[in-house]
Amino acid sequence: MRSQDRFRGCLIGGAAGDALGYPVEFIGEGSIFRKYGEQGITAYKLEKQDVTAYELEDGEALISDDTQMTLFTAAGLLACTAREGSAEKTEANTETNSKFNTEKYTQYIHASYLDWLNTQEKRYPLPGFPRTSWLAEILGLYDLRAPGNTCLAALRSGRCGTIEEPLNDSKGCGGVMRVAPAGLYFNDRNISVKQVARIGADAAAVTHGHPLGWMPAAALAQIVHEVSQDDETVLDAVLHSLNTVDEMWPETKERKYFTRLMEKAIDLAAEDLDDLDAIHALGEGWVADEALAIAVYCALKYENDFDRCLIAAVNHKGDSDSTGAIAGNILGAKLGLSGIPEKYTDNLELKDVILEIADDLYYDCRPGKTPADAARIRKYLGEA
Repeated sequence: MRSQDRFRGCLIGGAAGDALGYPVEFIGEGSIFRKYGEQGITAYKLEKQDVTAYELEDGEALISDDTQMTLFTAAGLLACTAREGSAEKTEANTETNSKFNTEKYTQYIHASYLDWLNTQEKRYPLPGFPRTSWLAEILGLYDLRAPGNTCLAALRSGRCGTIEEPLNDSKGCGGVMRVAPAGLYFNDRNISVKQVARIGADAAAVTHGHPLGWMPAAALAQIVHEVSQDDETVLDAVLHSLNTVDEMWPETKERKYFTRLMEKAIDLAAEDLDDLDAIHALGEGWVADEALAIAVYCALKYENDFDRCLIAAVNHKGDSDSTGAIAGNILGAKLGLSGIPEKYTDNLELKDVILEIADDLYYDCRPGKTPADAARIRKYLGEA
């Protein structure tokens, strides 16, 4: 069942994990615990000076490129529907729609990522700037937040990477950390989980060509898709996603490695083990499979405690903002915005923009009967 609270929870949750982990992303564990105490960082570090292209008046928790690109993923999905119309059939007696066109969505996601690239390389405002959506008009997105070199280089190439024709051999986490909207958007639709997983994989493959760069993105899209609906447990969603990956890419040699690492995360979450020791056993999160495994471990161990999940997910020597963002996406989708403590919604940078994108995903850009429906569609036609 489609839930606005869970759509909002997924995107706010991801941004919260991102913002909590961003200040410690490149800091060793010794420094983290000396600076923030024995639990590490447990609350936002607020920036009060003018550190971005716009002034942070009251102090805010900064998001990184992880949340920026997640928003542009969502915008690409919505732009495709706004411009192409509904891409799937909805016959009542058809279990899934085999004609569903995942490629179109990927093309619009790529175009939206080019909008993001412009926010990283150009100054605001840009008169006559060709754009995919209203996000290109948000001043707060025109700021570099440690963007990944692989993402930048791939998008600058002018080509759209695919699973079949990769641009590179990168398995960095820059592909997986941004695909949660693909899991949310097709809730309550007439398409299969394999098609949802494929869109997640394709969105990552735009910039990351190694199977361990896009395969975890397929799994994350399905995990988010399932936990954001009904009462699916995180464990069931993870196991289902591994089955899907096995069925979709049986001949891919990296599949077994990915499956073993995810199963290790599941096993560790069931043990009475210190979180840092468990995370060390899974990796550091700089690559996609490790980032997802760490996030899944935290979401499984603290399935009903968003706060403890995020604290565990970011307090390590690896890619803290990405592991925090992915864990926040998963548990936020399960618990909803109503299940996220206020300390993670207060002072979050661009919170209103994130909520607006979440609501747009929820209400969609298919033709409607109200002025609000028409206005929403215009936002993704490149019109102001």
